[in-house]
Amino acid sequence: MFMHMTFSVAIAGASGYAGGEMLRVLLAHPEARIGALTAHSNAGTPLGTHQPHLRSLAGRVLAATSTENLAGHDVVVLALPHGASGAIAAELAAQGDGAIVVDLGADHRLVDAAAWEQFYGSEHAGTWPYGLPELLHPGETTAAGQRAGLAGATRIAVPGCNVTAVTLGLQPGIAAGLIEPLDLVAVLANGYSGAGKSLKPHLLASEALGNAQPYAVGGTHRHIPEIAQNLRSAGAPDVSISFTPTLVPMARGILATATARLVPGTDPAAVRAAWEQTYADEPFVHLLPEGTWPTTASTLGANTALVQVAVDEAAGRVVTVTAIDNLVKGTAGGALQSLNLALGLPETLGLPLDGVAP
Repeated sequence: MFMHMTFSVAIAGASGYAGGEMLRVLLAHPEARIGALTAHSNAGTPLGTHQPHLRSLAGRVLAATSTENLAGHDVVVLALPHGASGAIAAELAAQGDGAIVVDLGADHRLVDAAAWEQFYGSEHAGTWPYGLPELLHPGETTAAGQRAGLAGATRIAVPGCNVTAVTLGLQPGIAAGLIEPLDLVAVLANGYSGAGKSLKPHLLASEALGNAQPYAVGGTHRHIPEIAQNLRSAGAPDVSISFTPTLVPMARGILATATARLVPGTDPAAVRAAWEQTYADEPFVHLLPEGTWPTTASTLGANTALVQVAVDEAAGRVVTVTAIDNLVKGTAGGALQSLNLALGLPETLGLPLDGVAP
């Protein structure tokens, strides 16, 4: 039995996809109260112009993103472009604002400052507690340590959506010592919302419909060091991964196929057992029955990750397939799940488990 704990939330970047999805999941949370909504170029316009599906907030006018407008709330969510969260967070801290700050961007995810500078090209803003409750620590078969680190946290760095999918697919095998971490391959099918709302020619409907487009090929994607960081957390001494995302004509979703070499001498039956043990008690990560494969449609609108694992004995590789909604489990839902832990609320409170179909 939990005590009611009403909390106010300000959203910076409320006109974007991530900010809009954060609002959608918060509106279903029984203890959340929506406070200031801010934007940059869209300041001064009604939220309904940008998020017409959020009818209960459609008339709210977006304020400018400033510490003055964000201060005074229990929680501040930063749904800002990469590189923009660090300065706002630092200003809030300097003013003595006691809010829990949740960063949906990349600014505070990486431990290695050199990796940040290499992939993002700016000064590292620092490292915050990492908002993936299911992340394994060395020697663990369940993510008790990760959850303990989020309990009472005042800063939360939300993972990248691709990172969440690949990590959940591979980490049980890394933790159990069943797969080799130096020849990992991940190929992803990604919905267009993951590219944000910026108006770019390749994101126009005339370019996207009926078309599949790879991007950030050849080791250039910014999520690579974060995936490696997570798999090291799960016990890999070092990580080498070939990572290729592909935009496909759907608004939401990620289908991540990740493969790894099976450690020689491993009994294939031990593979499924490791995944079963890791996710047996997870509320949002579900290992599907053998022979059933994840689909993005099955996770639409839900904070659910669907996982399948198989052994390709001829190739000597383990194959994992993971489906998530990039805006829910990959962003806003994962953020709220972590925030619940930080506030001492039930981890699942207010979060959708069931998807939308058809």
